[in-house]
This record gives sequence, structure tokens and C-alpha cells, in this order.
Amino acid sequence: MTTDRLEPMPGDWQRALAIVAHPDDLEYGCAAAIATWTDAGREVAYVIATRGEAGIDTLEPAESARVREREERASAAVVGVTSVEFLGHRDGVIEYGTALRRDIAAAIRRHRPELLITLNPDDTWGGTYWNTPDHRAVGRAVLDAAGDAGNRWIFPDTDAEPWKGLRWVAVAGTDSPTHAVDVTDGLERGVRSLMEHRAYIEALTAEEPETYARDLLEGYAREEGKRFGGRPAITFRLFPC
Repeated sequence: MTTDRLEPMPGDWQRALAIVAHPDDLEYGCAAAIATWTDAGREVAYVIATRGEAGIDTLEPAESARVREREERASAAVVGVTSVEFLGHRDGVIEYGTALRRDIAAAIRRHRPELLITLNPDDTWGGTYWNTPDHRAVGRAVLDAAGDAGNRWIFPDTDAEPWKGLRWVAVAGTDSPTHAVDVTDGLERGVRSLMEHRAYIEALTAEEPETYARDLLEGYAREEGKRFGGRPAITFRLFPC
């Protein structure tokens, strides 16, 4: 279900943690919202399940991993994020299960966020395009680990203590959003953040990277903003914890 009028995302928080499958996942929209939040003095950290080693057909996996990790750190810096971790799961074959949930619960306990951000775990994008196994596995595991992280009897062997301060999980890229962020001030850095993935974009399309990033993100934010007072927006489905 979609709402005719989206609610603004909560603003009474200080720390967020974004957990996704691949380098570049956050740059397809979320980064513009993250730029807006860091501008307001909030802290955002990234945890990436893989190093993206299977993402560039023209590069061997080891080289692709080095390139994509470097591009992700540069991309994060554009929007004010300095903490970027890679969990080391294998790109393309992430398995949903307790090992993945444990790694994500441990990350939540380390970073102690109030807001958790992830990507669409549904089978499709907008009911049309089939979602990847990695996105589905990681998105679902993040939603489940949100509860695991606060329970001291689940994964008691993690280094950090259980964290009960998580208040929301925000899922981006869903076709049933409930909330939105006005990215008028963060959109340009969102575009530049995606442009940092130059090697990935050049392997993906013949378009010039800036044209590709700008057309895609500005068009998406403009379309989503139709349900948010006409302002460019990035949307989320918000789950309370």
C-alpha cells in the first residue's frame, strides 16, 4: 500500500546506522537523505555486508573488491560519513540465516543507533523488477537483527553489550513508503556521492557518470516528492521497534 501523503521522518535522534549488501546500495537515493542528516549534526555510520567483488564483470573479484571499497569510502565522505565497515560476506551468494543475523546484531550493538536504515527486502522493485538475493537476505536480516540486538540471550558471545535503544528501522527503496525526507539541500551531494562509484557506473552503462547519476537521482527525488508537498524527497517505510 502507498499513502497519498507521506509523513516526515522523525527528527528526534542523534545516531543512525545504515546496513546494506553492497558498495553503492546507499548511493541510489539514501545518501541524499544522509547528507541532510549529517548537515544537521547527526551521526551516521555504514556497515556493508560484502565488498562488492562480483559487481564489475571486467574486473577480477579481488581487484573489484579493492576498487569498490575505495569508491564506497570516498562516496561516504561526500555526505559526511567517516565510519564505513565491511563484514566480508561473499558478494552474490549471501545466505540469510543466523550467521548473518549475528554479524548484523553485533554491528548494531557496537554502533548503538537509534535509527537503523536498510534497503528493500521484498521480492521485487515496484512489482516489476526482481530483487537480488543479496538485497533480500540483508534487508530481512536487518529487520530481524533489530530485535536480536536487544536480547541478551540471543548471540550472547558478541563483544558489545545488548542495545535496547533502537527506536526505528527505515527501509529504503520500497514501493510502500510511509515517510520521507526533504532532500532539497542534500540532493546535490547525493548525486556526487553516487558519482564516486565511477568504475562501477562505467561498467554498468555507456552514459557519462555525472549524467547517469544526476538524471537518475534528481528524477527519483522529484517523483517521490509528489507525495511530499512537491519537495524533492527520499522515501522510507518506517517500522517502530
